[in-house]
Amino acid sequence: MLSYIVRRLGATIVVMAVVAFFVFSLLYLTPGDPAAVIAGDVATAEDIARIRQSLGLDQPFLVRFGNWVWALLHGDLGTSIFNNLPVSKLISQRVEPTLSLTICTLIVAIVTSVPLGAIAAARAESKLDHAIMGFSVLGFSLPVFVLAYLLILLFSLQLQWLPVQGYRPISEGLWPWFRHLILPSLALGTVYAALIARITRASVLDVLSQDYIRTAQAKGLKERDIMIHHALKNAAVPIITVIGIGIGLLISGAVVTETVFAIPGIGRLTVDAILRRDYPIIQGVILIFSATYVIINLVIDLSYVFFDPRIRY
Repeated sequence: MLSYIVRRLGATIVVMAVVAFFVFSLLYLTPGDPAAVIAGDVATAEDIARIRQSLGLDQPFLVRFGNWVWALLHGDLGTSIFNNLPVSKLISQRVEPTLSLTICTLIVAIVTSVPLGAIAAARAESKLDHAIMGFSVLGFSLPVFVLAYLLILLFSLQLQWLPVQGYRPISEGLWPWFRHLILPSLALGTVYAALIARITRASVLDVLSQDYIRTAQAKGLKERDIMIHHALKNAAVPIITVIGIGIGLLISGAVVTETVFAIPGIGRLTVDAILRRDYPIIQGVILIFSATYVIINLVIDLSYVFFDPRIRY
């Protein structure tokens, strides 16, 4: 186990190094002069020269990359071109909304999708199974922003139960905080839940056809006990895997969801930075998201041992 962890950590470092190189290269893959693109059409030559100097474009590429990596190792993600504030500070100010949305979405997705997938597998080829799988296909096919606007139309504009947009910090109270996250979590969680439900059904259905399940049924065990203690436990590895893979879907969906619901999170910060071509912020956010995705998948891989003792690293 220890040697596997060391190997995975080494692979993680390599992956992050490659990601860092491509993230840094974003600035130089932009057509034309990046400084002129950032400055805009009405900028003067002095404005362009100032931006070139602030971005270090007057230095060789490898020198700039080395200085950037050295700053990263010291926790410096750079300085925003437009706000003139440290990127790390801007990101830290937006962490709570994004983290709140992510946690609520995970809860909504996992709590609904795993039971639905298990029920669909237990009632395979029934009307209930077809209904659940129909919901899964529809939920995964429907774009997040379309579902978000439909939820706003129903629950905010017509029923007036929930706010249309905005976010309230948890320091202002648990209910105001949760009330503003219900619709965003449902919009983003439905897409995520649809993916998990389909994999859960397929995995549980495969386990239910095994001999030890028929043996448990012959012993007279209750269907609920068989599902919980035998089927779901042995089907957990594919389910956990798709949850980890779906984190990428969750990250990309959070950008759209925060924009639709005007949530001041990291996703909204990313959109604003892209529109203004604030490259230091874009680079910092991509690095943060990439590191989060890699670390979560490392944790998912290590968790296999606890769900399936037959796995040995």
